[in-house]
Amino acid sequence: MKIRKSTFTGLLISVVLFPATIFSQNLENFEQNVTEFTLDNGLHFIVVQRSVAPVVSFVTFVDVGGVDEPAGHTGIAHIFEHMVFKGSHTVGTTNWEEEQEYINKMDEAYRTWLDEKYSPNPDGDIMEQYWAQFEEYKERASEYVVTNEFDEIISREGASGLNARTGYDFTDYFYSLPQNRAELWFSLESDRFQNPVFREFYEEKDVVREERRMGVDSDPFGRLREEFGSIAFAAHPYGRSLIGWPSDITATSIKDTQNFFDTYYTNDNFTFAIVGDVDPEQMREFAEIYFGGIEPTGQAPVVRTIEPQQRGERRFVIEEDSQPILMIGYHTVSQTHEDWPALQMLSSVLSSGRTSRLYRRLVQDDELALVAQTSVGYPGSKYPSLMVAFGIPNQGVSMDDLEDAIYEEIERIKDGDISQQELDRAITNSRASLVRSLNSNMGLAMQLARIQGQQGDWRRLFTYVDDLQNVTLEDLQRVANTYMVRENRTVGRLITKEEDSSVSETQ
Repeated sequence: MKIRKSTFTGLLISVVLFPATIFSQNLENFEQNVTEFTLDNGLHFIVVQRSVAPVVSFVTFVDVGGVDEPAGHTGIAHIFEHMVFKGSHTVGTTNWEEEQEYINKMDEAYRTWLDEKYSPNPDGDIMEQYWAQFEEYKERASEYVVTNEFDEIISREGASGLNARTGYDFTDYFYSLPQNRAELWFSLESDRFQNPVFREFYEEKDVVREERRMGVDSDPFGRLREEFGSIAFAAHPYGRSLIGWPSDITATSIKDTQNFFDTYYTNDNFTFAIVGDVDPEQMREFAEIYFGGIEPTGQAPVVRTIEPQQRGERRFVIEEDSQPILMIGYHTVSQTHEDWPALQMLSSVLSSGRTSRLYRRLVQDDELALVAQTSVGYPGSKYPSLMVAFGIPNQGVSMDDLEDAIYEEIERIKDGDISQQELDRAITNSRASLVRSLNSNMGLAMQLARIQGQQGDWRRLFTYVDDLQNVTLEDLQRVANTYMVRENRTVGRLITKEEDSSVSETQ
C-alpha cells in the first residue's frame, strides 16, 4: 500500500495550522462573552453577548426527535412541533376552559372511532356515528380559536425567522426579536411549554399529511430515502419514517401526543441559547422569573436499541416514472466516536467542492453523473448511523457504471492513494464552513444549543477544529477499510420503468 504525499505538504500544513491556532485563541476570547447557568429545576441557558446590532436570536433546543417516537406513532414528534405554535391557555383562545372541554370530547370521539375502525369486524354505521360526534366537537372547539395569535403577537413586536425543525435526533424552535423585546420571548416561550395546548390538532394532522405527500409521496428522492432507511436499519429507530407512516399519523390522537410531551419534554432535554445585544444578568433575571417556577421533572427515556452488525450487502430497486437515482450507505459511528472526525474528512475528500474526487471523476472528467455527493451522519448523528453516497447518472449512463466508479474512488483511498494536499484542503473547507455557520446570531445560537444539548459542552463546537486538524492520511485509509466494505453496505436504486432492472454483481 502507498500513501502519496504532495510536494506542497509543508506549505499547506502551515497555512492550515495558523487559522486553527487563531480559532483556538478566538475560543478564549469568545468565552469572555458567554454566560452559562442552570436553574434549580434543571433548565439550562447559554447567553452570548454580541453587540453587533440591537437584535437577539433565541433558540429552544429539545433533545427529542424521531428516534424517540413510540412504535405505531411515527411522526408524533413533528405533530407536536406544530402544536407549540398554537399558543397556550391564554394565547390563541377566547375561553380556554370551554375550548378545552370540547377538545377533550373531540379526542375521545376520535379514539372511539379509531377503536371501531381497527376492531376485527368494524361496523360502518357505528363508525359514521362516532365520526359525526368527532366533527361536531371539532367545530365547537374551533369557535374559541383566535387563529395565529402567537405569530401575530411576536410579529407586531418585530420578530423575524419564526420557525422550528424536527429531526431524528432533536427538535428546535427559534426566532429573533429586537433587543428591547427580549422579555417577551421569556414570557411567551415559558408559557407555551408550561401550558401546551392541542388546539386545531386534527387540522394540523392534515397539514402533516400534505407535507408527507409533497416531501415523500410526490418526491422520487423522498421515496427512495424512506425505503432506504427501512432496509439499512433492521432494529434501530433511524430506520423509521421521520414524517410518519400514513397509518401512524391517522392513529395518533391528542392523548398519545400529550403522553409523548409528558415523557420526553423533560427539563433535562431543554437547552436555551440566547445570542445578541443583551445584558446577561438581565437574561438570568428573566429566566428565573419566567422559567424558575417550572416544576422539576424526571429524566426522559433514551434509546437503548443497538443496530446489530450487518451480515451482508442489502440491495433493492424501485421502478417508476422518474429520473434514476443511486444511493449507497455504510454503517459507521456516532458524533462522539473517535473515528467521527476522520469520517468527516473522508467524506469531504470524496465530495466537498469542485476539486473533490467524485466531482472531478464522475461529473467533470468522465461525465457519468449530474450530481455525486457523500455525507456522514445520515439520517442522524446522535447514534451510530450511516455514511451515504448518492448520484444521479447522466443520460445514457448505466447505473452499474456509476456505482462501479464510486467504488473505484473508495478503493483508491483504501489502498492509500491519497495526498496530504487533499486532506489539507478538506480540513480548510470544513473549518471555513464552521466559521460561516457562526457568522450570524441565529447560526451561532443553533450550533451552541445543539452541541450543549447533545454532547454536554458547547465548547466542543470550537475544539472540534483541533480534532479535524489531528486527522492523518493513515486515519482516512483506516476508516475507509474499516467501514466502507461490501458486507456493511446498503444499495438502493430508483430506476425508470423502461430501464433493465437487473442487479449486476458489483465489487
